[in-house]
Amino acid sequence: MEDFERELRQAFERRPAPPGLKRRLMEKRRAQRPRRTVVFWQRLAASVALAAVLAGGVVWRNVEERRKGEAARQQVLTALRITTRALNQMNTRLAAHGRAAQE
Repeated sequence: MEDFERELRQAFERRPAPPGLKRRLMEKRRAQRPRRTVVFWQRLAASVALAAVLAGGVVWRNVEERRKGEAARQQVLTALRITTRALNQMNTRLAAHGRAAQE
């Protein structure tokens, strides 16, 4: 048991850090920073691309709705022209029939 305790004391004994440890850690840390920067820029680029795709979808939807609205408007105008022409023909016939009845 005493051997085990002695080994534990030796294992937990405070020792000075090896020379150059701080320098190596700082170099390793500096080497890792650009990776974080690259990841940040990649995320930013992906976010911008996603926003552009979503904005494009919204614009496309608005253009499509406007196109459909214009097509519906043209159909209504065509129907009104046909109706107006039919009413004018009917009024002409009624007027001619009314004149024939008066004579």
